[in-house]
Amino acid sequence: MKITGAVLEEMSRPRPYAESKPISISELELAEPGPHEILVRIEAAGVCHSDLSVVDGNRPRPLPMLLGHEAAGIVEQVGSDVSDIEVGQRVVMTFLPRCGECDACATNGRMPCTPGSATNGAGTLLDGERRLSRDGDPIEHHVGVSGFATHAVVDRRSVVPVDNDVPPEVAAVLGCAVLTGGGAIINAAKPEPGEAIMVVGLGGVGMAALLTALSLDGEDAEPRREVIAVDGVADKLRQARDLGATQVYSPQQLAERAEAGDPVKAPIVIEAAGNARAFESAVAATAPGGRTVSVGLPSPKATSTISPLGIVAEARTIVGSYLGSAVPSRDIPRFAELWRSGRLPVEKLVSSRVPLAEINTAMDELADGHAVRQIITF
Repeated sequence: MKITGAVLEEMSRPRPYAESKPISISELELAEPGPHEILVRIEAAGVCHSDLSVVDGNRPRPLPMLLGHEAAGIVEQVGSDVSDIEVGQRVVMTFLPRCGECDACATNGRMPCTPGSATNGAGTLLDGERRLSRDGDPIEHHVGVSGFATHAVVDRRSVVPVDNDVPPEVAAVLGCAVLTGGGAIINAAKPEPGEAIMVVGLGGVGMAALLTALSLDGEDAEPRREVIAVDGVADKLRQARDLGATQVYSPQQLAERAEAGDPVKAPIVIEAAGNARAFESAVAATAPGGRTVSVGLPSPKATSTISPLGIVAEARTIVGSYLGSAVPSRDIPRFAELWRSGRLPVEKLVSSRVPLAEINTAMDELADGHAVRQIITF
């Protein structure tokens, strides 16, 4: 079938992307789903920093590639071996399929699936197939999803069904921002009742971590949990305060407090900026005996300097958390129920809605730090 999608033609073009246009809006051919695959009509897709990291060259991928990994839509066709999903169901796409059979899949989400990681890097679906082409030439899949398009064929193991009462925009954000940021809280940090939580970096993932931290306490919890937000953009700090953060700081303010002998610390610090200096700040802000959970994805060339003595002498722990250490089939329904109960207002993460044709401008907005979650609607 013919579809329209956003294809990255070349990495590392100069900014602004609105002028250099590394992403083209193309008419593509989409083959029918294989036995273990499904055809999805995309309803909404989030523009995430992981997309930008391919555009700017920090996360090299084979090209040309149809971008987009945070998406939701309606199933229109299922492969011959798919028996647990029906046409008409809404599904959330996840960018790391889990085969369910490798040693990594046996770690309950702590490690990413080995075959899933390999096929993501190769630009194929989980079974090693490609279903996209343009004028007879193959187009690569972005981490098994390629959600910046009117339709997608994905492996059954790359989606999680949700009830149709979950709106498309909410469903899309559940698949990456919430799964990564919220999963870092629930699966990796595992806070005790009342433990303060700091979030460093307030993009989509960081804001989702903030919302999840706020959702942990019931309405009658006393005292209220301290949830501290850190970012260099004043508008994001204002939004964090509006969402319920009890304290907000810029990195400069944190540094000034530390220099004055009155540092701001928390027993749990989530680093969601994907920046080496932010990681150092997060480690420094972790209280003795506490846990630093890093979910940001910096450049592969980035390095940080921290004190090993501080980790040993203060019994602190540093934890890496990829995709929120999540098992999507387990955790997406959990987050959907939190949304349904009103405790996780995911829709508040949406900063704007953009047409597919403005995807290059959307990447500029993301690179400038202005956007939390821009949503492409179809």
